[in-house]
Amino acid sequence: MHLLKPLVALLAIVNPIGAIPFFLHFTQNLTREQRKRTVRVASIASFTVIATSAIAGLQIIEFFGITIASFQVGGGLLLLVSSMNMLNAQQAESRGSDVGDGQAKADAGDSIAIVPLTIPLLTGPATISTMVIYADKTRTLFEHAVLVGYGVVIGAATFASFAAAGRIARLLGRTGINVMTRLMGLILAAMAVELLSDGLTKLFPALAGGVPH
Repeated sequence: MHLLKPLVALLAIVNPIGAIPFFLHFTQNLTREQRKRTVRVASIASFTVIATSAIAGLQIIEFFGITIASFQVGGGLLLLVSSMNMLNAQQAESRGSDVGDGQAKADAGDSIAIVPLTIPLLTGPATISTMVIYADKTRTLFEHAVLVGYGVVIGAATFASFAAAGRIARLLGRTGINVMTRLMGLILAAMAVELLSDGLTKLFPALAGGVPH
């Protein structure tokens, strides 16, 4: 197994820089400290998902009796719900909550860091399936350890990207963020449809036969 291929694939799939607009949207009502905590949680969660997928991804999926295709459909539905909120300019998690409730907002930040930022935006079905495939190709303990180590690289890249989000937000201003939020909501909806389409055609191959060429 060529050791650099998994890292290149992971960086392309996870694309933490591309997730910055979503991070800005989902954390817009958090304080600076709460946003920093969200960055840390998302980085650690990204590493955890990748490392766990490399070590025991296939076994976990088999244990629950689910397939990557089913995971894709579930992830697609999550993304679709998030995209609808973004298109309607609704704020994530904190809608209808008291702004003064600091602990609730901190908990919301942790929740946002896991779903939808880490799963399925950063480390969705494509990332997990990629790690499972490459883990299956490993022949030595060293190669397996390298795969787990790539999780550290992705976690660090996520941290660096999200840490720069504040400067990007100040540059864009409130109007710029609102415009970008709706644009990225549309893109996220398209990503959700792609995930759902791919997962559904794998679950129901007959659907692929009905697609016009």
